[in-house]
Amino acid sequence: MKNWNGKPYHSLDYMLRERFGEKVYKVTLNGGMSCPNRDGKLGDRGCIFCSQGGSGDFAADAALTITEQIDSQIAVLSAKRPIHKYIAYFQAYTNTYAPVEYLRRIFTEAIRHPSVVAVSIGTRPDCLGEDILELLSELNQIKPVWIELGLQTIHERTAAYIRRGYPLSVFETAVRNLRERGIEVIVHTILGLPGESQEDILATMKYLNHRDIQGIKLQLLHVLKDTDLAQEYLEGKFHVYEREEYLNLVIRCLENLNPEIVIHRMTGDGPEKLLLAPLWTGRKREVLNLLHHQMKVCDSWQGKQFHSLPE
Repeated sequence: MKNWNGKPYHSLDYMLRERFGEKVYKVTLNGGMSCPNRDGKLGDRGCIFCSQGGSGDFAADAALTITEQIDSQIAVLSAKRPIHKYIAYFQAYTNTYAPVEYLRRIFTEAIRHPSVVAVSIGTRPDCLGEDILELLSELNQIKPVWIELGLQTIHERTAAYIRRGYPLSVFETAVRNLRERGIEVIVHTILGLPGESQEDILATMKYLNHRDIQGIKLQLLHVLKDTDLAQEYLEGKFHVYEREEYLNLVIRCLENLNPEIVIHRMTGDGPEKLLLAPLWTGRKREVLNLLHHQMKVCDSWQGKQFHSLPE
């Protein structure tokens, strides 16, 4: 079985240790931005699964400066273990959806922090204008800049259902523009969206094998309270994965993924106070241990079924 420092997949931890020589932790930041799916430009209800925190339920307090947000989280993390290097992760809402002058100020403040070795920015592919791309390119010359794009699925019927708000061609253009500037791309996908079969999900994985991406997040669908998705779940309109179903699906996804793609996430954290289903995801360490065990028993690894063939 192929492995990456004992794990059967190309883990983020493995990549960070290889690149930076030691374990690196993320600090999650809030730049105080909104989203075109919330402020009326595209819609005012957000994506169907998105909480009021805009995917930033674990991010720091936007009332603090970026430096204060970083320092406050470093103080908590470093009190538990010796840590020297951090990734500044702009997580909440759409983090390139603001005037470029504002983005230059907050991103520069993060990238110049002495403990920060890279900046990761979560955004939408339809919020990357030329001026923002040029800013990201400049920052990438100082320290690595990663852009996390919320794709979720390649299937247009599902994209319409979740109110994603852009076609697949916009994602492809964004990836091309970022890679032309040497900026690494991490893609967010959601496994278990209503109406999608396992074969639909695998089609998304196989599509991404042919895109110039460097990382992926495999996010289990979480049903969070006070979202439109929660209402449909309570009405019994769709099924959420049981733990064994999900583990088997993740293994299939990993086996079909290019082993060069770094796995940044495989389940995700739903805030305990908001999580409606599936509740078993709250035991994240247990889930990952079961995944590793099952992959070992099955002699499975990332890329086992991947064949580097033309699209």
